[in-house]
Amino acid sequence: MCGRYTSKKNPVDIAEEFHAANLVPQDRRPDYNVAPTREVPVVRAVVGEETSAAEDARELVTMRWGLVPFWAKDPKVGGRMFNARVETLTTKPAYRSAVKRRRCIVPIDGYYEWKKLDGGKKQPYYMTGRDGASLALAGLWETWGKGEDALTTFTIVTMPSAGHLEEIHDRMPFMLPARSWQQWLAPDEPDVAELLAHPDLARAESLELRPVGADVGKVANNRADLIDEITPDAVLF
Repeated sequence: MCGRYTSKKNPVDIAEEFHAANLVPQDRRPDYNVAPTREVPVVRAVVGEETSAAEDARELVTMRWGLVPFWAKDPKVGGRMFNARVETLTTKPAYRSAVKRRRCIVPIDGYYEWKKLDGGKKQPYYMTGRDGASLALAGLWETWGKGEDALTTFTIVTMPSAGHLEEIHDRMPFMLPARSWQQWLAPDEPDVAELLAHPDLARAESLELRPVGADVGKVANNRADLIDEITPDAVLF
């Protein structure tokens, strides 16, 4: 699963990295402990009367983490739908419409996961790239409600862990290689199975697995030092 991550970069830099028009306020503050229901930058295709994904048009917008299907009676369901398993994207009612036409990319610096240890204790780790480039996570988005009450939300696609990430947790976010970004975002791409057949396993295998302190476990904590490396057995809970 992926239930916490960091989004530190300036929106202008994220937009440049993903070749997208920036619609996120530039005064947005770095977030070192993004949790479900938080508003964060997401990349999607620009779809309208005069533009299309075929023209390679992308935009960086703000969405709330936790998918709320358009047919949901209560938006509170989004608090539970922050991840979507790749195995059931095309069959679960909550995802099968979005996976066909409303796919997005969630740009992150890295994500947190908790490794289970003997005695019921857990050690938090921060998984991040060694090169400073963002991780491009596959996501789905939806709009719930209308007018001023409209809510745009997203979920992060997850898959079984591969390589050394299996040492930390049995699942990991589905990372997209740059060559797949356009196809993933295109709303008229019919072959969903093909889109889901090529996760960026090389990128996943290259990630640094950094042990960090237990403070990240509290959503209220949002400091730069949350991602600082510690001695693995120094802080356990």
